Amino acid sequence: MPQFGSDIFLLIANWIRGLFGANTYAADVVMDIVKFIMIYVVLVLAVMVFVMLERKVCAWMQLRVGPNRLGPRGWGQIIGDMIKLMGKEDFRPDNVDKWPWALAPMFFLGITIMVFAVLPFGRGMVPVDLDLGIFYILAISALSVLPVVTAGWASNNKYSLLGGMRSVAQMISYEIPLVFSLLGVVMITQTFKTSAIVEAQQHVWFVLLQPIGFVVYVIAAMAEINRAPFDLIEAESEFGCGYFTEYSGLRFGLFYLAEYANLFLISAVAATVFLGGWQGPFLPGWLWFAIKVLFMVFLIMWFRWTFPRFRVDQLMHFGWKVLLPLSLANIVLTGVGIYVYQLIFPGIGG
Repeated sequence: MPQFGSDIFLLIANWIRGLFGANTYAADVVMDIVKFIMIYVVLVLAVMVFVMLERKVCAWMQLRVGPNRLGPRGWGQIIGDMIKLMGKEDFRPDNVDKWPWALAPMFFLGITIMVFAVLPFGRGMVPVDLDLGIFYILAISALSVLPVVTAGWASNNKYSLLGGMRSVAQMISYEIPLVFSLLGVVMITQTFKTSAIVEAQQHVWFVLLQPIGFVVYVIAAMAEINRAPFDLIEAESEFGCGYFTEYSGLRFGLFYLAEYANLFLISAVAATVFLGGWQGPFLPGWLWFAIKVLFMVFLIMWFRWTFPRFRVDQLMHFGWKVLLPLSLANIVLTGVGIYVYQLIFPGIGG
C-alpha cells in the first residue's frame, strides 16, 4: 500500500549521489559520512526525548507532576540538564589507570553506535544491509561488557570494581538466553539479514509466532543494558554508582548517553525482529518504526517503575534456571512447528 512520505529520505540520498555523477567511490564515501552523522543525530535526539519521557512516565505512575518549570510543560528541562553537565568539572581521582579509565566511556558509547549501522529505519533505509545483520548485532553488542569492567577496574575504587565484576556475571549470563530468543525468528526466516526479517513480517508479525521468544528477549535485553529491576551493577544502595562511581562531567555524560542509547537499541531490535519493523498501513515506514520503538521504550520504562530490584542471587537464578530453559524450549517448539508446517504444506517455506 502506498505510504505518504515513505521515500523522502531515499530521494535525498539519490540526490546526494547524483551530485557526484559517475564518481561512485566519492559518492559512497560521502554517503557513509552522511549515514554516520544521521545515526548520531537521531541517537542524540532520541536520548534527549527518552530522558524526559522517563521522568514524565515516572511522575505519571507515581502521581507526581514531574519536571514542569523550564519550557512547555517542563520539556525544556533536558536542555538545562545538558548545559549543567557540560559545565561540571572533569575530575580524575588519584591513582587511576589513566588511559583505560579515560577511554572506557568513549568505547562504551562507540560500541552502541556501531550496532545501529545494520538496523532498518524504514524501507530501503538500512545504513549497511549486512547478510549477517543479526549476528553482527549480537557480536558487537557483546563487547559492551569490556568498557564496563574496564571502567570498574581502572577506577582504583572497590565499589567500582564490584560493579565491574558484577557486570561480567550479569551481562554474560543474560546474553545466552538473549541470543537463543532470536534464533526462533532466524529459524523461521532462514536469514540473519534484518531487512529480510522485516519483509517476512508483511502478513504476520513474529511476536504472534514467537511470544515466548519475545518475552525472553525483552527480559534478557533489560538485564543486558542494566535497566531496573536488573541494575545490580550500579546499585546505589550497595556501592554508590557501581562502575562509574569515579566519573564526573562529560565522561559521566557519555555513560548516561550510552545507557539511553542502549534502551533505544534494544527497542529498535525488538521492533525489527518481532513487531514488523517499518511494516504498517498509510503512514511512512520510518514513522511506523518510530512508533513501535516508542511503544517498546514505554513498556521497558513501565517495567522499571513497577518491579523492585532483584537480589544478586535471584538475578542469577532467574537467568540460568528460568530464562535459559525457556529460550531452549522455544527453539525446540519452533523446530517442531516448522517440521509440522512443512509436512502439512510441502514445498512451502523450505
